[in-house]
Amino acid sequence: MTSSTETRLTPGQRLTRGLAHTAAGPVDITRGAVGLSANAVAAAVAGARQRYRDSQLRKELADAQTALTRELSTAGEVLAELPESFREARANRRTSKRPWIIAGAVAGTLVLGGAAFAFVRRNTQPEPSPRPPSVQIDPKP
Repeated sequence: MTSSTETRLTPGQRLTRGLAHTAAGPVDITRGAVGLSANAVAAAVAGARQRYRDSQLRKELADAQTALTRELSTAGEVLAELPESFREARANRRTSKRPWIIAGAVAGTLVLGGAAFAFVRRNTQPEPSPRPPSVQIDPKP
């Protein structure tokens, strides 16, 4: 028994074999030439496809770079206007007397509360009696 394992020939090998063997030559030469042409066309198409993808990538990168430049310039303008915005905000802020009024009211309340506490405390202490004590203060031994 013989095993039949046939290896496929590449188009270049087929062309070489066709030129070497003249009996099957015209068929092999034709098949070899067609195969080489098909490989060349496939390689050209693959190269064109790769160049197209690269050009698309370049376009996308250029668009992204343009957008990034635009965003950075906008951010720069905002940062440049920031001190002026702070100045305008401070100028528009009106100076109010309200904190001083509240502080005065709190201070007044504390003073009046302290005076009322002192007055009430003084009035709640009993006055000393003019009569002598009814019990002896000094203990006897």
